[in-house]
Amino acid sequence: MSEADETRDGVALTNLDQPLSDTADATKRDLVDYLDAVADQILPQLRDRPLSVIRVRPGQPPFMQKNLPRYTPDWVRRVPIWAEASHREISYALCDDRRTLLWFANQRAVEYHPTLNTVADQHRPTHLVLDLDPPEGGGFSAAVAAALLVRQALADAGLSGAVKTSGAKGVHVFVPLAGDPGAEEVAAATRALAVRAERIDPALATTAYIKEERGGRVFVDATRAGGATVAAAYSPRLRPGVPVSFPVDWADLPGVTPADFTIRTVPSLLAGTDRWAAAMPAPQPLPEDLVAEGRTIPVARVQAMHEGKRRARARRETG
Repeated sequence: MSEADETRDGVALTNLDQPLSDTADATKRDLVDYLDAVADQILPQLRDRPLSVIRVRPGQPPFMQKNLPRYTPDWVRRVPIWAEASHREISYALCDDRRTLLWFANQRAVEYHPTLNTVADQHRPTHLVLDLDPPEGGGFSAAVAAALLVRQALADAGLSGAVKTSGAKGVHVFVPLAGDPGAEEVAAATRALAVRAERIDPALATTAYIKEERGGRVFVDATRAGGATVAAAYSPRLRPGVPVSFPVDWADLPGVTPADFTIRTVPSLLAGTDRWAAAMPAPQPLPEDLVAEGRTIPVARVQAMHEGKRRARARRETG
């Protein structure tokens, strides 16, 4: 075994001193050490949830992996899920323990994107999520301002949520759910909250799914319900400096930047605590009026698809 190899929890770790990627300014060892240091915090976010990861190999562009490769060890727990889009069964990993997390780290899995539902009930999201995505060239502060609109919309509906940096340029707001609402109900409530946040300050926030229609405003993304995934709290992101999706108190949010939280700084910031668990309010039932309002709002992707077809038809007719 070379100096760049070692074994932890029975997992052979190789080429640890290689650069993680061309842009990350970190080694594979940095990634492994970080994930090992925060295993107690990140594993509760991943456990029992079908997992997609973003991996990077030397000299190759990053790629998202959903289907486990054939060489995956037998001890990695997995669940088969039918993918309607590709008409095939996908074998998703369930990252339930340190050993599996270390195996993924050795595979150069940098980002961890679990589903919002658990394997026990794949049609019931455990959280409602709104993703605040600033425009091209728009700063993190714009996403923060939009997140505060979402917080107001939640409060007006009698709800409360926890907030974290996305680890990229945006902000995620999570609302834990009680009463086991189905995916359709959660999706409807998410749309309604997004529209209510937009209504508070339409010059700042927009629910326009088509980028060209956003007009430099922050996109309040309500599409995370259903089978969508979200970068987990404490997940690294494959960007310069390897930032981390990190929980922030609402009061502190205006004073932070994504670069404050990286694989080098987060372990000492946590000091063994789970800030995401501490910030998360108790599960809450969805207000019936919120769900009812959401059902009157078109589904963004469907609306965008119809708009795309309409524009194509108009081009043909004028061409």
